[in-house]
Amino acid sequence: MNPIYEKLTRCYESIRQKLPFEPKTALVLGSGLGGYADSIRVEGSLDYQDIEGFPRSTVEGHKGRFVFGFVEDVPVVCMQGRVHYYEGYAMSDVVLPIRLMRLMGAETLFLTNAAGGINTAYEPGDLMLIRDHISSLVPSPLIGPNLDAMGPRFCDMTDTYDARYRSILKETARNVGIPLQEGVYIQFSGPQYETPAEIRMARTLGADAAGMSTACEAIAAHHAGMRVCGISCITNMAAGVTGKQLSHAEVQETADRVSLRFQKLVTAGILAVSGKS
Repeated sequence: MNPIYEKLTRCYESIRQKLPFEPKTALVLGSGLGGYADSIRVEGSLDYQDIEGFPRSTVEGHKGRFVFGFVEDVPVVCMQGRVHYYEGYAMSDVVLPIRLMRLMGAETLFLTNAAGGINTAYEPGDLMLIRDHISSLVPSPLIGPNLDAMGPRFCDMTDTYDARYRSILKETARNVGIPLQEGVYIQFSGPQYETPAEIRMARTLGADAAGMSTACEAIAAHHAGMRVCGISCITNMAAGVTGKQLSHAEVQETADRVSLRFQKLVTAGILAVSGKS
């Protein structure tokens, strides 16, 4: 058996009897959104450390657990703390949680993150709907033997961020009165922030926001047949845009400042794409 798929199925079998229900929507909570999982109608949780062979999040502020609950009547599983490539894990381990949520039954993946603004029309605190991504600067999670049970060897990426969902989310944002940018996200490896020259390169490539996650997760989910949507919180302007030094404290402060607005949009978005609004 493919060792990556064998590890995935081993993780699933170790928790299958502990799942409180079959989730329909999977939600990855980025910086500033960790508390969202505690705001839903929680039915249970599962610590990453209790899952056989599962990678553990080492980033400060990331709790490291799955939370199962309902957003109104939509059954969801939330990742309260994601795993990053810069933590030293193989890319197959970075996306293992996404594939595991797919095996749990999730059909939709809602990705969120904190990102640096490259587009000079953006401001810290803006929310950006991800239209597309650039992932060429990190390894593809599909490298290696294909997981035939999950998806095809050569996966078309034309509509990675579901066009219908993007249309729904834009309309939803208008209905709840939340301004929403739309743009292209680029994933760097991290953990260091990008240099001004790298940000100029990213802008030339067509990127509007930069971060250290998300694109690889979207690839794995799309490969596995999930419908994907994503929203970035622009927590700071990227290196060289304003001349300011970058810090994780600024990222966290901005994420915390806009968290209620972000949570409102995420809730409305989950209900809308699930046909519940």
